[in-house]
Amino acid sequence: MSRKNYSAAEIKKITAEENVQFLRLMFTDINGIIKNVEVPISQIDKVLANKVMFDGSSIDGFVRIEESDMLLIPDLSTFLIFPWGSEHGKVARLICDIHTPAGEPFMGDPRNNLRRVIELMKAAGYTNFNIGPEPEFFLFKLDENEQPTLDLNDDGGYFDFAPIDLGENCRRDIVLELEKMGFEVEASHHEVGPGQHEIDFKYADALEAADNIQTFKLVVKTIARKYGLHATFMPKPLPKIAGSGMHINMSLTNAQGANAFYDASTPDELSAVADHFLAGVLEHARALTAINNPTVNSYKRLVPGYEAPVYIAWSGHNRSPLIRVPQARGTSTRLELRSVDPTANPYLAIASILAAGLAGLKEQATPMPAIDRNIYGMTPEERRASGIADLPSTLHNALKALEKDEVIQNALGPHLYQSFMDSKRHEWNAYRQTVSGWERQQYLSLY
Repeated sequence: MSRKNYSAAEIKKITAEENVQFLRLMFTDINGIIKNVEVPISQIDKVLANKVMFDGSSIDGFVRIEESDMLLIPDLSTFLIFPWGSEHGKVARLICDIHTPAGEPFMGDPRNNLRRVIELMKAAGYTNFNIGPEPEFFLFKLDENEQPTLDLNDDGGYFDFAPIDLGENCRRDIVLELEKMGFEVEASHHEVGPGQHEIDFKYADALEAADNIQTFKLVVKTIARKYGLHATFMPKPLPKIAGSGMHINMSLTNAQGANAFYDASTPDELSAVADHFLAGVLEHARALTAINNPTVNSYKRLVPGYEAPVYIAWSGHNRSPLIRVPQARGTSTRLELRSVDPTANPYLAIASILAAGLAGLKEQATPMPAIDRNIYGMTPEERRASGIADLPSTLHNALKALEKDEVIQNALGPHLYQSFMDSKRHEWNAYRQTVSGWERQQYLSLY
């Protein structure tokens, strides 16, 4: 998705020519939920002059009520017109950074925070952190009241096609809408679970990639609704079938414009930069899990037997470890982090992964040896002998790991770290107090 550095004058001209009647000023809260302030086109001068304010105290993780006023600063390069029509005229969007009334970047804004970590990367001598996400989602039928049911739209499996994959037309329309918006879609297919789908789009630099993930989610949900379906990025909506992940493919570009992870002179053609970066991500994997898998439900996906990673290890030859190194080399040399799920706030996740890798580079850390056998088939003793640790098994344990990891805390900054911990402790405590149907079924009669 190539971006253009629009000027304010160009945006005013395009909105007039295209009959744009509303502008959505979009941003993301700490939980990764897209928020927006919609204004009529009559307010475009105010928008482009950075004078639109909103109440930050009403947004999760932002500010207290006594310091609520926040400025929406549109990133003009994110301007696009939504391809679906409206009887009241077209709608365009601008993704915004959040600033204080004094005009300073607000460090409780996940997008601003990612910008900060990117600057640390540039100071270390790299120009781009390239991210290729692979988000998965489920399609469920809606009931007569337009509410989501637990009825899947098909019984298809991996790479199935119509008529088994009844979501094919919906998925095709999603791809077409994405392409109209400038996405370069590389593949789309039915995933392992019934009703489960994946659409892969071309990699982009960190900030643009995070924006693309949020835009992608919005498009998927919007188009699914037109088909009488509900698209969900919940990691594990149903038991006993594979959950939805969002594998993150990553690489660094050096000052010469080359892939810093590639070195043709080494036996595996991975550079020392790739090794150190890999070691950093492995070293901080447990704390990263809190950011990459931020919901109670995330940990229903991270269990053995359903393809999701459970153990901290890496390999170039099998798909069971946390990090896979795909066989492609040259400009395509990359690491694939397989634990991330689509409930992760992409701005926080990418910032934290980048910070972990930069820490590995700074320390010139050495990764553990590759594990080229099926880790799920190893005994606990074999895993221990190979130095393979477990990922946290609950949100509570992941938060405890984050409490001990200053690198990942610093990747968030003090404001976001505290807001994130407060939000997730509240979520865990609410879950702990809930009695599930499984518990009643197991214990009510027995005891």
